[in-house]
Amino acid sequence: MKPYRKGLRLGTQYPYGLYLKPMELKTQNLKDLYEKDFYLWVMENLKLLKNKGYDLVDWENLLEEIEDMGKSLRKSVRSYMAVIMEHLYKWEHFRYSPDMGMDWIDSINIAREEIEEIFKESPSLKEKAQEWEFLQSAWESAISRLVSWFENPKNALLVKAYLKGKLPTKKDFPHECPYTFEQIMEYKPWVREFMGREPKE
Repeated sequence: MKPYRKGLRLGTQYPYGLYLKPMELKTQNLKDLYEKDFYLWVMENLKLLKNKGYDLVDWENLLEEIEDMGKSLRKSVRSYMAVIMEHLYKWEHFRYSPDMGMDWIDSINIAREEIEEIFKESPSLKEKAQEWEFLQSAWESAISRLVSWFENPKNALLVKAYLKGKLPTKKDFPHECPYTFEQIMEYKPWVREFMGREPKE
C-alpha cells in the first residue's frame, strides 16, 4: 500500500499515522515526476534552486544525477581511450598489408577529438585519465574489444596468420597497459610509414 494517494487532504490525520504537510506532498510529487517526466523534473528543481526553495528540492535524486554525470564523463573518456589503444595495437601487430587499417586511423582521430572536447569542458578529467588505474581500466576494455574483433568470422585469416588458428583470450595480450597517456593522445605510427612511401604515379 502506498503511503498516500491523490485526493488526500493536507493537514489531516489518516490511518497508519499518516499526516501530510504541504511541503512533504510537494517534495513527494517532485520525486514522482522524476520517473514520469525527467526534463520537467530538472526544470522544477532548477526553479526551486534559483528561488532558494532548498527544502522542496528532490535532493535524493538530484545528488544521484550529479554523481552519475561524473561517472558518465569518466566512462566516455575511458571508452574512447580503449578504442584508441585497440586500433594502435592492431596497427602495430596485426597488419598483413600496407593498405590495411585506414579505418583504424579514422577511429583513432575521432576518439582523440572527442576526448579533447571533454577535457576542454572538464579539465580535471585530464589529470584523472593519466592515472595508472584509469589507463589500466581502459586497456582492459581494449583487450575485450580485441578478443571480440578476432572472433568475427571475417578475421579468420588473421587468426590463422598471427595466432596459429587459435582464437585469442584475454591472457594472450599484455596484462599491463602498453601505452602511456601521451601515446594514447598523440602517437601516430602510420605517419613515418606513409612519409617513406613512394608516390603513386
